Amino acid sequence: MENNVQKTIANVFDEIAQGLEDGNFGSRPRVGVTLLNSEHGEEEVLRGAELAQANDPSIQVVVIGTLTDTKLDHVAAKDPEEAHDKMDQLLQEGDLDAAVTMHYAFPIGVSTVGHSVTPGTGKSMFLANTTGTSDMERISAMVKNAISGIAVAKANGVKEPTVGILNIDGARQVEKALNKLKDGGYDIHFTQSHRADGGVVMRGNDLLQGIPDIMIMDSLTGNIITKVMSAYLTGGSYESVGEGYGPGVGKGYDKVINIISRASGANVIAGALSYSGRCVKGGLPKIVDAEYQAAEKAGLDDILNNLQAPAKSEASTEEVKEPAKKAVSEAILGIDILVLEDAVTELWKSDIYATSGMGCTGPVVMVAPEDESKARKVLQTADYL
Repeated sequence: MENNVQKTIANVFDEIAQGLEDGNFGSRPRVGVTLLNSEHGEEEVLRGAELAQANDPSIQVVVIGTLTDTKLDHVAAKDPEEAHDKMDQLLQEGDLDAAVTMHYAFPIGVSTVGHSVTPGTGKSMFLANTTGTSDMERISAMVKNAISGIAVAKANGVKEPTVGILNIDGARQVEKALNKLKDGGYDIHFTQSHRADGGVVMRGNDLLQGIPDIMIMDSLTGNIITKVMSAYLTGGSYESVGEGYGPGVGKGYDKVINIISRASGANVIAGALSYSGRCVKGGLPKIVDAEYQAAEKAGLDDILNNLQAPAKSEASTEEVKEPAKKAVSEAILGIDILVLEDAVTELWKSDIYATSGMGCTGPVVMVAPEDESKARKVLQTADYL
């Protein structure tokens, strides 16, 4: 008990002394970083740690590794495994408030929200998500990624973050699910593509320009996007831009552990440390739980349970006679590619001739002009639109 009191008093005096020096009064999150396992060597990670401390006096950086020639607080570790063990121990004991590391094994249900700088406009953008997996089912994972991305953005001071969905397989199903959440009362703010036809589904142009505050995608796509956004200036061997792959986020997960790559350079590592510190100061775990509670109140569980899986539906397995062929020139957009052929079959069942296709903005169902209105009603009733 006496040692704890002495430690508390010592920490208070340290905060006062640091505040007098840099003007940042109050508790500073202690953020650890493991130095080992970088493709650029421990020295590069240490350089990033020292850069973070110099640029961001609101955090206290602690390094974990073999290098000792530094003014930063240091914890000895001889290899990556020991560094991770020390990091976990320090987090568990409260000696660290957050950590930055490479290749951390998050549990299923936890994935990371990255933070990049877009090459088109220099705008910062959250990438939800970039490593780990939020759910074993891909579409459900992307819906959860949206909730996690919103939580991280809010913890980083964005009060009403805008959301866009990257134009990849499953985007339209995610759009429908998130719209149902919104209709149920969940507070979500969709943005619009800067392309002429607009919409919440984002093109590559929107990605490069940073149109949404949060870009929703699956974590494998997010991992590739993060690598490209971080290393497009260097040819890929050195990540020089952005703040890394972000904190692991999931319902009930109470740690702040941010991921960097073995290819991350000093600037990215410094950014990741500051990003981690902001998440601590913003109360990330509490905000995550609050967002999930709000989403569940809006019907999240039922929405996820009713999501269409990529398996063939009843409409595509029963025998359906193809209607008489006619010229089709009207395109119906907004149907996910995973159920595109099912949608065509659904129209055939209503004696509407239709074909599937792929337009510039994604999959389309082609129908005759005189059938378009009826076709839309059929697809909406069957929940394809």
